[in-house]
Amino acid sequence: MIRILVAEHLPLVRRGLVASLDGEDDLRVVADVGSGEDIVPAALELRPDAAVIDADLPGVDGLTAAARLGEKAPRCRVMLLSAQPSPGHFKRAFAAGVLGYLSIEVAPEHLADGIRRMAAGRRVVDSELAVAALEAADCPLTPREHEVLRLAAGGGRSKDIAAELGLSVGTVRNHLSRILVKTGARNRVDAVRIATDSGWL
Repeated sequence: MIRILVAEHLPLVRRGLVASLDGEDDLRVVADVGSGEDIVPAALELRPDAAVIDADLPGVDGLTAAARLGEKAPRCRVMLLSAQPSPGHFKRAFAAGVLGYLSIEVAPEHLADGIRRMAAGRRVVDSELAVAALEAADCPLTPREHEVLRLAAGGGRSKDIAAELGLSVGTVRNHLSRILVKTGARNRVDAVRIATDSGWL
Protein backbone atom coordinates (compact mmCIF):
# COMPACT_ATOMS: atom_id res chain seq x y z
CA MET A 1 0.00 0.00 0.00
CA ILE A 2 1.39 3.40 -1.02
CA ARG A 3 0.40 6.09 1.48
CA ILE A 4 -0.16 9.50 -0.11
CA LEU A 5 -0.45 13.13 0.99
CA VAL A 6 -2.40 15.42 -1.36
CA ALA A 7 -1.87 19.20 -1.29
CA GLU A 8 -4.25 21.30 -3.40
CA HIS A 9 -5.81 24.66 -2.49
CA LEU A 10 -8.99 24.26 -4.55
CA PRO A 11 -11.38 22.07 -2.49
CA LEU A 12 -13.19 20.59 -5.50
CA VAL A 13 -9.93 19.62 -7.25
CA ARG A 14 -8.52 18.26 -3.98
CA ARG A 15 -11.58 16.09 -3.40
CA GLY A 16 -11.35 14.81 -6.97
CA LEU A 17 -7.69 13.87 -6.51
CA VAL A 18 -8.43 12.11 -3.22
CA ALA A 19 -11.37 10.18 -4.66
CA SER A 20 -9.41 9.17 -7.74
CA LEU A 21 -6.38 7.93 -5.81
CA ASP A 22 -8.40 6.21 -3.07
CA GLY A 23 -10.20 4.30 -5.81
CA GLU A 24 -6.98 2.38 -6.56
CA ASP A 25 -6.45 -0.87 -4.64
CA ASP A 26 -2.82 -0.14 -3.79
CA LEU A 27 -3.05 3.60 -3.07
CA ARG A 28 -4.37 5.28 0.06
CA VAL A 29 -4.61 9.01 0.78
CA VAL A 30 -3.66 9.49 4.44
CA ALA A 31 -3.78 13.31 4.40
CA ASP A 32 -5.16 16.10 2.24
CA VAL A 33 -4.24 19.71 2.92
CA GLY A 34 -5.14 23.01 1.31
CA SER A 35 -1.97 25.04 1.83
CA GLY A 36 1.78 24.75 1.45
CA GLU A 37 2.26 25.60 5.13
CA ASP A 38 0.40 22.41 6.15
CA ILE A 39 2.43 19.97 4.05
CA VAL A 40 5.47 19.39 6.27
CA PRO A 41 3.52 19.10 9.57
CA ALA A 42 1.10 16.59 7.99
CA ALA A 43 3.98 14.60 6.48
CA LEU A 44 5.88 14.47 9.78
CA GLU A 45 2.78 13.28 11.61
CA LEU A 46 1.48 10.74 9.10
CA ARG A 47 4.68 9.64 7.28
CA PRO A 48 3.30 9.25 3.72
CA ASP A 49 5.34 7.45 1.07
CA ALA A 50 4.48 10.04 -1.58
CA ALA A 51 3.12 13.57 -1.82
CA VAL A 52 1.11 14.94 -4.72
CA ILE A 53 1.48 18.73 -4.57
CA ASP A 54 -0.03 21.49 -6.69
CA ALA A 55 2.96 23.51 -7.89
CA ASP A 56 0.83 26.66 -7.95
CA LEU A 57 -0.26 26.78 -4.30
CA PRO A 58 -0.75 30.34 -3.01
CA GLY A 59 1.50 31.53 -0.20
CA VAL A 60 4.12 28.81 0.20
CA ASP A 61 4.16 27.52 -3.38
CA GLY A 62 4.46 23.85 -4.26
CA LEU A 63 8.14 24.01 -5.21
CA THR A 64 9.11 25.68 -1.92
CA ALA A 65 6.99 23.19 0.01
CA ALA A 66 8.55 20.28 -1.90
CA ALA A 67 12.06 21.52 -1.05
CA ARG A 68 11.12 21.78 2.64
CA LEU A 69 9.58 18.33 2.52
CA GLY A 70 12.81 16.97 1.04
CA GLU A 71 14.72 18.35 4.03
CA LYS A 72 12.29 17.28 6.76
CA ALA A 73 10.89 14.03 5.34
CA PRO A 74 13.35 12.81 2.69
CA ARG A 75 11.70 9.38 2.35
CA CYS A 76 8.52 10.98 1.00
CA ARG A 77 8.69 11.05 -2.82
CA VAL A 78 7.26 14.25 -4.34
CA MET A 79 5.07 14.64 -7.42
CA LEU A 80 4.32 18.20 -8.57
CA LEU A 81 1.25 18.96 -10.64
CA SER A 82 1.19 22.22 -12.58
CA ALA A 83 -1.45 24.01 -14.63
CA GLN A 84 1.17 26.06 -16.53
CA PRO A 85 4.52 24.32 -16.28
CA SER A 86 7.58 26.10 -17.63
CA PRO A 87 11.00 24.62 -18.46
CA GLY A 88 12.60 26.79 -15.77
CA HIS A 89 10.21 25.63 -13.07
CA PHE A 90 10.69 22.06 -14.25
CA LYS A 91 14.49 22.33 -13.91
CA ARG A 92 14.26 23.92 -10.45
CA ALA A 93 11.87 21.20 -9.31
CA PHE A 94 14.27 18.39 -10.16
CA ALA A 95 17.18 20.33 -8.68
CA ALA A 96 15.14 20.41 -5.44
CA GLY A 97 14.78 16.62 -5.46
CA VAL A 98 11.27 16.29 -6.91
CA LEU A 99 10.82 12.91 -8.63
CA GLY A 100 7.60 13.55 -10.53
CA TYR A 101 6.32 16.50 -12.57
CA LEU A 102 3.07 16.27 -14.50
CA SER A 103 0.36 18.55 -15.87
CA ILE A 104 -2.58 18.92 -13.51
CA GLU A 105 -4.72 17.82 -16.47
CA VAL A 106 -3.12 14.34 -16.44
CA ALA A 107 -5.53 11.42 -16.74
CA PRO A 108 -6.30 9.78 -13.35
CA GLU A 109 -4.88 6.42 -14.42
CA HIS A 110 -1.62 8.06 -15.55
CA LEU A 111 -1.33 9.88 -12.23
CA ALA A 112 -1.84 6.65 -10.31
CA ASP A 113 0.72 4.85 -12.46
CA GLY A 114 3.13 7.77 -12.04
CA ILE A 115 2.84 7.56 -8.27
CA ARG A 116 3.61 3.84 -8.38
CA ARG A 117 6.69 4.42 -10.53
CA MET A 118 7.81 7.30 -8.35
CA ALA A 119 7.35 5.24 -5.17
CA ALA A 120 9.68 2.69 -6.77
CA GLY A 121 12.32 5.43 -7.08
CA ARG A 122 11.84 6.26 -10.77
CA ARG A 123 11.36 9.73 -12.22
CA VAL A 124 8.00 10.57 -13.73
CA VAL A 125 7.97 13.40 -16.24
CA ASP A 126 5.44 14.93 -18.61
CA SER A 127 7.05 14.13 -21.98
CA GLU A 128 6.10 17.43 -23.65
CA LEU A 129 7.51 19.38 -20.72
CA ALA A 130 10.73 17.37 -20.82
CA VAL A 131 11.17 18.16 -24.51
CA ALA A 132 10.51 21.86 -23.86
CA ALA A 133 13.11 21.86 -21.08
CA LEU A 134 15.69 20.22 -23.33
CA GLU A 135 14.98 22.70 -26.11
CA ALA A 136 15.12 25.75 -23.83
CA ALA A 137 17.90 28.06 -24.94
CA ASP A 138 21.04 28.41 -22.89
CA CYS A 139 21.26 31.60 -20.86
CA PRO A 140 22.53 34.40 -23.14
CA LEU A 141 23.59 36.60 -20.23
CA THR A 142 27.16 37.15 -19.08
CA PRO A 143 27.92 36.37 -15.42
CA ARG A 144 27.81 40.10 -14.59
CA GLU A 145 24.49 40.58 -16.41
CA HIS A 146 23.11 37.57 -14.59
CA GLU A 147 24.18 39.09 -11.28
CA VAL A 148 22.57 42.44 -12.16
CA LEU A 149 19.32 40.74 -13.16
CA ARG A 150 19.32 38.60 -10.01
CA LEU A 151 19.57 41.73 -7.87
CA ALA A 152 16.90 43.44 -9.98
CA ALA A 153 14.65 40.41 -9.43
CA GLY A 154 15.06 40.96 -5.70
CA GLY A 155 13.68 44.48 -6.07
CA GLY A 156 17.00 46.32 -6.27
CA ARG A 157 16.98 49.72 -7.98
CA SER A 158 19.84 50.72 -10.26
CA LYS A 159 21.63 52.68 -7.54
CA ASP A 160 21.23 49.80 -5.05
CA ILE A 161 22.62 47.31 -7.57
CA ALA A 162 25.50 49.69 -8.36
CA ALA A 163 26.38 50.01 -4.68
CA GLU A 164 26.18 46.25 -4.13
CA LEU A 165 28.41 45.40 -7.10
CA GLY A 166 30.78 48.36 -6.87
CA LEU A 167 29.70 49.72 -10.26
CA SER A 168 28.48 53.09 -11.47
CA VAL A 169 24.76 53.61 -11.95
CA GLY A 170 25.43 54.20 -15.66
CA THR A 171 27.17 50.82 -15.97
CA VAL A 172 24.25 49.09 -14.26
CA ARG A 173 21.82 50.79 -16.67
CA ASN A 174 23.97 49.65 -19.61
CA HIS A 175 23.85 46.08 -18.29
CA LEU A 176 20.07 46.30 -17.89
CA SER A 177 19.71 47.61 -21.46
CA ARG A 178 21.76 44.68 -22.82
CA ILE A 179 19.69 42.27 -20.71
CA LEU A 180 16.48 43.60 -22.27
CA VAL A 181 17.92 43.16 -25.77
CA LYS A 182 19.22 39.64 -25.10
CA THR A 183 16.00 38.40 -23.47
CA GLY A 184 13.64 40.28 -25.81
CA ALA A 185 11.94 41.80 -22.77
CA ARG A 186 9.93 45.02 -22.68
CA ASN A 187 11.21 46.07 -19.25
CA ARG A 188 13.14 44.68 -16.29
CA VAL A 189 10.05 43.01 -14.78
CA ASP A 190 9.46 41.23 -18.08
CA ALA A 191 13.17 40.28 -18.21
CA VAL A 192 12.93 38.72 -14.75
CA ARG A 193 9.83 36.76 -15.81
CA ILE A 194 11.47 35.50 -19.01
CA ALA A 195 14.67 34.55 -17.21
CA THR A 196 12.74 32.75 -14.46
CA ASP A 197 10.54 30.86 -16.91
CA SER A 198 13.64 29.83 -18.86
CA GLY A 199 15.43 28.59 -15.77
CA TRP A 200 18.18 31.23 -15.89
CA LEU A 201 17.37 32.68 -12.47
